[in-house]
Amino acid sequence: MKYYLSALMGFIIWGTFALVLKPLSSYAALDILIHRVLFASFCILLACFIFRRKQTLESIRYIKSTSNKEKSKLFINVLASAVLLGLNWFLFIYVMNAVSVNATSLAYLICPILTTVLANIFLKEHLNQGQWFAVGLSAISCLILAYGHFIDLFYSFIIALSYAAYLILQKNKFQIDKFFSLTIHILISTILLLPILSVVDASTVKSNEFYIYILIIAIGYTIIPLFLNIYALKGLDSSVVGILLYLNPIISFFLAVLYYKEAINLMQIIAFSMIFLAVIIFNIAYIYERKKTNQLKLNSIAKE
Repeated sequence: MKYYLSALMGFIIWGTFALVLKPLSSYAALDILIHRVLFASFCILLACFIFRRKQTLESIRYIKSTSNKEKSKLFINVLASAVLLGLNWFLFIYVMNAVSVNATSLAYLICPILTTVLANIFLKEHLNQGQWFAVGLSAISCLILAYGHFIDLFYSFIIALSYAAYLILQKNKFQIDKFFSLTIHILISTILLLPILSVVDASTVKSNEFYIYILIIAIGYTIIPLFLNIYALKGLDSSVVGILLYLNPIISFFLAVLYYKEAINLMQIIAFSMIFLAVIIFNIAYIYERKKTNQLKLNSIAKE
């Protein structure tokens, strides 16, 4: 249950991202991005060595004591994770500025499907008929929303693939603290994104409100939900965490309609209703499968 709650909280938080992003609409997207990663790096590094010093030192000792082969695997995993995370952040902002906002929204809808499929292929996570039906329903809803916007669909696919692959890489057996590994991911991602500073207009005057919102985004909408995602993967399949990602666009959709009073059409209502139904079906099928498996194990033990 705690892993479910962890995943749910992470995506519920991301679903309300517009509440802190809208007040910064007068600032350039790249300006927001670079400040976000710089603030996130500073805050998570501080937290890592002050509030989680014990776990951090244990993780460092673990890395030092492992074999060279294990160190190599860990290095590749951490580096690939950091590159994918940084790439996802950069592509999201780039596509929002250069292509369309619709393409970035669609990426959140494609990501759960890709995560589920990748988990099935690379992690050999079993999906029952109910779960596959939910995945199919999700795919149809994405095609409905992408109809007439297939360029958007292409860019959305690339953004979604980067985060889906990131989630898959977090399902590993390395015995290091998840918060410590997230710290490394964010630090390396920030280093990779530093060249953006050369194209950011430094002459733009930043208000105190800008820095307050950036701090909230760095801690509340970057570090906390990412950690909740990684923590949830300790007890849940990647496909389950992936499909729960749909809560993000569903909440964003309701926020846009009910709070910001944005116009919607019938196709959007149908597509998001299908997505909501798919999330319910997928999780019911998953829970049923887990209970069935546990019952079989209990019966097997009882017979022995």
